[in-house]
Amino acid sequence: MRTTEVIRPFDPWKSKQCTCPSKFSLNPYTGCNYGCLYCYITSFIPSAFNLREKKDLIKRVLKDLDSIPKGALVAMSNSSDPYPEIEKEKCLTREILKILKERGFKVIITTKGNIVIRDIDILKEMRGAIAITITTFDDDISDKLEPFAPKPFKRLEVLKEARKAKIPASLRLDPLIPGITDSKENIRDVIGRCASYIDQVITSTFKPRPDSLKRIIKAFPESGEKLNSLLSSKIGNSYYLSKELRLNLIELVRKEAIKYNLAFSSCREDFSYLNTAICDGSAKL
Repeated sequence: MRTTEVIRPFDPWKSKQCTCPSKFSLNPYTGCNYGCLYCYITSFIPSAFNLREKKDLIKRVLKDLDSIPKGALVAMSNSSDPYPEIEKEKCLTREILKILKERGFKVIITTKGNIVIRDIDILKEMRGAIAITITTFDDDISDKLEPFAPKPFKRLEVLKEARKAKIPASLRLDPLIPGITDSKENIRDVIGRCASYIDQVITSTFKPRPDSLKRIIKAFPESGEKLNSLLSSKIGNSYYLSKELRLNLIELVRKEAIKYNLAFSSCREDFSYLNTAICDGSAKL
């Protein structure tokens, strides 16, 4: 396969903990202006919270698609939300979806953006699935954690619309951040509100890099200092909570998912034996 420009094999830092299926990654934009404090892209993308368009994107996508296997799974997006506010005007993600549909590719969209509702007409006519990230329905917490992202209740509306259109949908309840989003009450609340509209719950614990850890500690000083003391190891460039603490949190989410007869998976936790479905929400494609 020739070297592609904007559609690349999905490879999360060659992590041994990754259990994702073989797929390709496409980010229609560079950077993300949602400004989520826990975001990892600030550690490797310059001016990561400054959103910008990719030059000649559609032309490059068309060229790349000629070099990847027909019918392959394309993930949008892994380092930039495909539905920033500017997408209303630019329609880059929508144009890419049209092309993927016409050429017979599968797509899994991971987003916090409610603009995806606009594109349900395309997704229901192709092999497409949606994964919506909701960390909490507590506005006080989400306003700090995800300051410029659509409110959680707007993301819930996406799941409702996807269910109406019979599009496979998953809840990404991640990251689980000790003292902030990891309480039993929060986990039960988020899954309980979403359960009727999803097929799967995907979860993971907070694996900060130095910059994201600093942001969390600054915004949540009390919880942040405690969190810092709980980080017991480092894998690659990310800090990890202890295996025991991670397992307790993952099992709690799994128990709630199973209670509602939902598929379950965790992401980069080394607990794949607990998964009941492919970890990225693409199982039904």
